[in-house]
Amino acid sequence: MIEQYVCDLHEVDDAQVASVGGKGAHLGALSRADGIRVPAGFCVTTDAFRRIMAEAPSIDDRLDRLSRLDPDDRETIRALSAEIRRAIEAVVLPDDVAAAIVRALARLGERAACAVRSSATAEDLPTASFAGQQDTYLNVVGQEAVLQHVSRCWASLFTERAVTYRRRNGIDHRTVHMAVVVQKMVFPHAAGVLFTADPVTHHRKVAVVEASFGLGEALVSGLVNADAYRVRDGQIIEKAIAAKRLAIHALPAGGTRQQAIDSERQEQPALTDAQVVRLVRLGRRIEAHFGHPQDIEWCLVDDDFQIVQSRPITTLFPIPETGDGANHVYVSVGHQQMMTDPMKPLGISMWQLTAMAPMHEAGGRLFVDVTGRLAAPASRAGLLEMVGRSDPLIRDALETVLGRGDFVPSLPDQGPAGPPAGGAPAPIETDPAIVAELVERSQAALATLRRDIRTKSGPALFDFLLEAFQEHKRGLGDPLSMQAIMAGMEATWWLNDRLYEWLGEKNAADTLTLSAPDNVTSEMGLALLDVADVIRPYPEVVAFLREVEDEGFVDELPRLPGGREARDAIRAYLDRYGMRCAGEIDITRPRWNERPSTLVPLILDNVRNLEPGARERRFAQGRQRAARKEQEVLERLRALPDGERKAAETKRMIDRVRTFIGYREYPKYVIVSRYLSYKQALLREAGRLVRAHVLPEPEDIFYLTFQELHDVVRTHEVDDQLIQRRKDAFRSYQALTPPRVLTSEGEGIAGAYRREDVPTGALVGLPVSGGTVEGRARVVLDLAEADLEPGDILVTAYTDPSWSPLFVAIAGLVTEVGGLMTHGAVVAREYGLPALVGVAQATRLIRDGQRIRVHATDGYVEILS
Repeated sequence: MIEQYVCDLHEVDDAQVASVGGKGAHLGALSRADGIRVPAGFCVTTDAFRRIMAEAPSIDDRLDRLSRLDPDDRETIRALSAEIRRAIEAVVLPDDVAAAIVRALARLGERAACAVRSSATAEDLPTASFAGQQDTYLNVVGQEAVLQHVSRCWASLFTERAVTYRRRNGIDHRTVHMAVVVQKMVFPHAAGVLFTADPVTHHRKVAVVEASFGLGEALVSGLVNADAYRVRDGQIIEKAIAAKRLAIHALPAGGTRQQAIDSERQEQPALTDAQVVRLVRLGRRIEAHFGHPQDIEWCLVDDDFQIVQSRPITTLFPIPETGDGANHVYVSVGHQQMMTDPMKPLGISMWQLTAMAPMHEAGGRLFVDVTGRLAAPASRAGLLEMVGRSDPLIRDALETVLGRGDFVPSLPDQGPAGPPAGGAPAPIETDPAIVAELVERSQAALATLRRDIRTKSGPALFDFLLEAFQEHKRGLGDPLSMQAIMAGMEATWWLNDRLYEWLGEKNAADTLTLSAPDNVTSEMGLALLDVADVIRPYPEVVAFLREVEDEGFVDELPRLPGGREARDAIRAYLDRYGMRCAGEIDITRPRWNERPSTLVPLILDNVRNLEPGARERRFAQGRQRAARKEQEVLERLRALPDGERKAAETKRMIDRVRTFIGYREYPKYVIVSRYLSYKQALLREAGRLVRAHVLPEPEDIFYLTFQELHDVVRTHEVDDQLIQRRKDAFRSYQALTPPRVLTSEGEGIAGAYRREDVPTGALVGLPVSGGTVEGRARVVLDLAEADLEPGDILVTAYTDPSWSPLFVAIAGLVTEVGGLMTHGAVVAREYGLPALVGVAQATRLIRDGQRIRVHATDGYVEILS
């Protein structure tokens, strides 16, 4: 193979990332586009970099050591990356490499000032920008200086920040190579950046321009405040002119320096309004060329814009694809299901196939299109009422969209308004036998599924599963089940509304639902206390569990005194609850019976923190508190005007909520139970594909949709590149935060509580289980890493049912996501745990170990220390 060390920018297009890096490929493509000016220049290709790396001593050994380091081991990364940089810079450029660069320089002019810029093969990509990770040098003059700075750019592939960035993004250091872009220097009147989509709101039709005097380095490096503009549809909709006290200018002999701006010019705009609009128009052409919103660095020279960099904006949350060009409003499914992490493609498609409503994917998350329901007055009112009770932030976000004129079309009501989505068609009697019947039906259907699915394989399995999904949905849509769920929820709302109206008591249902019967999720947390009771008397078992590192530990227990009893207790727990896990709506997540070590820290916390018999005491105490509260409320009501009627109605609703509220958790338990059977069957097929050398790993099926996997099983052919692209995309999605409400213009709307009755500095949330508690905040993002003491307040992003075993050991709960009837809220009420959900950025604003006070009745958190 003939190596090419240098190529002119005009010879490059955006398909040549492997040769010229992301920056070089984009600039080369733009230099060939009509009407877009890019400073003349050339690329020193990755062939030259590989040649240098081959001649650098001990690079391989250092790269091996670097790849084994923890990304948080900053001191070792700093030292080792510095060694690698010194080794690269010490390599003398081979004569043929140096000669190729010098020849290209001569075409720019013997003493031309140049910008020498790093261009790595893993930067400026749609999923990872690597912005600022490698080095750029401006106003480099002379052959020797350019050659020296090319070496520095090669070495900058191993700056501490670049190494850490790659490690955190799962990118192998050996797979990334460095090209260098050398361009003729331009000396602008003004420079800055242009985002063709708003990087804060993610709005695709709003462009953001930042501008300052002199070279753009002053703005990019944060030395100056820039003029800022927001532009939509060719109109400036917002602008702020900053006091620009400094500029960076080029020196005649090379290099740059900071220079003070004359006081009379400091508050003059760097661009005219007409120039801003023209720049955005140019940015839209560049965006159209690459097919993705762009982060563009520009220079203004003699009223002419020149582009010195364009890369994708990788932080934008994607938009569901519809292709119809109409406006759409989407509500996050993850915020309702307590799982805002990204899902893998198989998980997404399985949820779509088994869900009761059409769902759209974006950024590895699912969304429901509510545009049609917002369009008609009656359905709009029902939707806002329902989501407002569940999550006031979603309601506020939807009202924000509705307040923007004609974004949502206005349609007439179609006949009389029916019940809200998911509502019961008719009330049912308060009869515990109804719950028993529903549970029996579900268990029978599960037993049938488990029996029949074992006999299916190959394409026949997928035909069977499609029928099973229909049965799955029939169970979820069972009118009696829907009535039972709504009966418990509506009774809760009735009690809270009426008892606040009649007695001035907030969230009275919180106490009245303590230790409600038939809640499979709260029972799951209490049952782990029984496991701790079995293990507690055996110190050898406790010591063994503290050292558990692999998933085979359960089978090793019988060799210890008390180990057989411990094994049987853990297995019995897994037989009933092993289908659960964090993020359980994604079928690809490892279940507890696949990864039982997840439960070990929870068991050990219970052994350490609680006394024997805690389960029975907890449940009995809750039931007693609920009974006392019921008696107190009824007595107070009877003392009111028309008190006997009020007390009688309230008693009926208390009985109703205690009969049905526990069942609220059961359908989710059935869903994940069925999911376990589906998953086990699909993994058996994956094992056959691996043995047939169709797939390298069984877990590769997680990156295919259900239909794609069906096709692979049928044909024994798979697109390996598709799987790799999906893995890369999933990794990038993990860095994104999904919005509660998303529009088809890309805008993510968080919503606000709009309260003025809380102390300054307090964090506002939705109260879901009343009380006030003060204690140490424990910020936990991974269930397996929880280390809690009695009296701690758990602060986390979200809690799905798998987190409920933690609830028995804490004094309070604060989450970023949640609603009045989501699983964590229901269980918190049954445990009598003060809980506040929907506290925006709680895990960032509250530091682990801080002392906080949770006002779970009034809906706010105070940070005390």
